[in-house]
Amino acid sequence: MSAVVAAVAVVGALSVVNLLLCIGIVRRLREHTEILNTQLGDSGQNRRPAPMYATGQRIAEFTATTVDGADLSRALMTGTTMVGFFTPGCSPCKERMPLFIEQAANHDRDQVLAVVAGTPDASAEYVAKLAPVARVVRENDNGPVAAAFGVDGFPSFALVDADGLVLASGSKLGALAIPVPA
Repeated sequence: MSAVVAAVAVVGALSVVNLLLCIGIVRRLREHTEILNTQLGDSGQNRRPAPMYATGQRIAEFTATTVDGADLSRALMTGTTMVGFFTPGCSPCKERMPLFIEQAANHDRDQVLAVVAGTPDASAEYVAKLAPVARVVRENDNGPVAAAFGVDGFPSFALVDADGLVLASGSKLGALAIPVPA
């Protein structure tokens, strides 16, 4: 009989310890939920800074050469240009590239700019996928084009007018409300 009483006492003690640990975990999860809601907002909108210049800012002057060997600068960007910044090894870049390519296919190739940050070997696959629908610039991290757009994260997307004014920007293409040409 004493063995049964001891077993019940041990099981009871373990149950109390388990209950206390579960209460601690629930409290910690509530704290983390509050922290996330503060950073992201209760509506789920991201309040962190945009991954590049925000709407209304003007991109800086830059010069670059496309993978086709053509010169590119802010002055050579005419009309509204759809811009995308990608880097190999970035999961969101890989996920959002097909939609970027789909959107770009609806526009004149000269009105689409894709910038791939990385070494030539690492970026070759991205360059090959983007080249048919966009002017592609391959540059190292923090290259002149990324610096001109204030890129601070990948992927980054923007619509820029002929004067270099950012009309829309974000890390998702849906934020741009890209107009389809007539």
